[in-house]
Amino acid sequence: MIFEKTLTTLAAAAAIAAAAAVSVVAAAFALFALLSPHLGPAGSAAVVAAVAAVIVGIAGLLAARKAEEKARPAAPDGFALAERAIEMVKERPILTIGAALAAGVIAFRNPALAAIVAKALADSQRPPSR
Repeated sequence: MIFEKTLTTLAAAAAIAAAAAVSVVAAAFALFALLSPHLGPAGSAAVVAAVAAVIVGIAGLLAARKAEEKARPAAPDGFALAERAIEMVKERPILTIGAALAAGVIAFRNPALAAIVAKALADSQRPPSR
């Protein structure tokens, strides 16, 4: 049963990888065909190679940045929530805007729930009393 599920997952991953490879090749050929009348075959191939190099370079920079973030030591507990929120805003601004709008709609429709969440957040930020 577990072996079957693993094989099915691997087959699905292989199918997704094959579809991604076909899509990349098709996009490269479409770019080549679009530029070929204007730049000729050699110029079009050079532009396609340059675009691929730029995409690979950007992906490498993003991967290096993610690895660097994981290597950084964690912030003290008092600043952890604020730091994570700021990083989320930097990394995913559209998702953050959507979450803020959703939270605003929920708070507008149910103020009591918003008060409970705000109290729980405030309590989690207080240092434990002895």
